[in-house]
Amino acid sequence: MVYTLLKNEGLFLGSSSALNCVAAHDVAKELGPGNTVVTILCDGASRYQSRLFSKSWLEGKQLYDAVPDDCKHLVSLE
Repeated sequence: MVYTLLKNEGLFLGSSSALNCVAAHDVAKELGPGNTVVTILCDGASRYQSRLFSKSWLEGKQLYDAVPDDCKHLVSLE
């Protein structure tokens, strides 16, 4: 979700905010049309840049394959 929000919405968010968006999306699907779901985007991604946006860090944690293919260009080679 971190990468999808950056690519599609231009939101440079941290993992806590991304998880909030995942939960809000799931609740919205469950409630159906006509309902409003609100969440708080509580952290930015700048403090995670050396981890979540580093290919070498992601590969070291075996997480690089979890990055959607259409978002891999957002990850640095460092």
